[in-house]
Amino acid sequence: MSTLDLRPLSIGELLDRTFSLYRRNFLLFIGIAALPQLLVLALQLVQVILTPAKMGVARPATEEFQAASPVFTTVGVAGIIVLALVGIIVYFIAYLFSQGATVYAVSELYLGRPTTIGQSLSRVRGELGSLFGVIILNGLVTGLCFLLLIIPGIYMACRLCVCIPAALLENLGPRDSLERSFGLTKDNAGRAFLILLLYVVILYAALFLFDMPFAFGVQSAAHDPAMLRVWTALMQVGNFVASILVTPVFTIAASIFYFDLRVRKEAFDLQLMMNPQAAGVPAPRSATGLLS
Repeated sequence: MSTLDLRPLSIGELLDRTFSLYRRNFLLFIGIAALPQLLVLALQLVQVILTPAKMGVARPATEEFQAASPVFTTVGVAGIIVLALVGIIVYFIAYLFSQGATVYAVSELYLGRPTTIGQSLSRVRGELGSLFGVIILNGLVTGLCFLLLIIPGIYMACRLCVCIPAALLENLGPRDSLERSFGLTKDNAGRAFLILLLYVVILYAALFLFDMPFAFGVQSAAHDPAMLRVWTALMQVGNFVASILVTPVFTIAASIFYFDLRVRKEAFDLQLMMNPQAAGVPAPRSATGLLS
């Protein structure tokens, strides 16, 4: 793939470039999203199988019901809880890998260098700790703003939307990456909001398409334990498909937005022309902070 035309993009051009890059490298991005999430799906399906069938049936928790469900024991419930906790941990690790690998893949492709699923995922291994810190700090800051009012939370999410590309491509720590995102997105929160809004619309459309039919099946099988398990498993598979199809869209858009902001504010296109290896070199730090 040749190097893309690095120039300031309108929001329409940015989104068009996002979908073009996704479409031309569909198997790459789907593979990056799917491989880490396959283990999560496997754990979810195991949890569905191990969950006592009668736990999903709307019946009172009487002694007769307890006696009729030998699997419904303290040990069984504890095992399900442990499995759920393990699933959460595995999901978070898978999320880190898929997010980080997608950013690296976009960086390579956007700058005209080929990459593979394995190469992109392998680059994340040494950055898991930093990436974990960035996502946790981002979540805390955004979450606190949402507690104040909805609007400040949305605004903060827009200002921090390029913190992951900044952290990975410029080798920044959690706090520095958030401040870097704040500096880059200054006067560009509206464009970031449109990217987030499009992602949310696509996400809910995908969930409606792949989840809702099975959710109706779960409701209709409320009194049939065997079918309840089948429909629940299918719903997990539908959620998996929706996730791997939609998640790359926002990460690709955020990564391209990151490069666009650097082109606009730091003449990154000229830096790259003079030094083709400058993709991950941070620009001089500004005084922009989280209150800017």
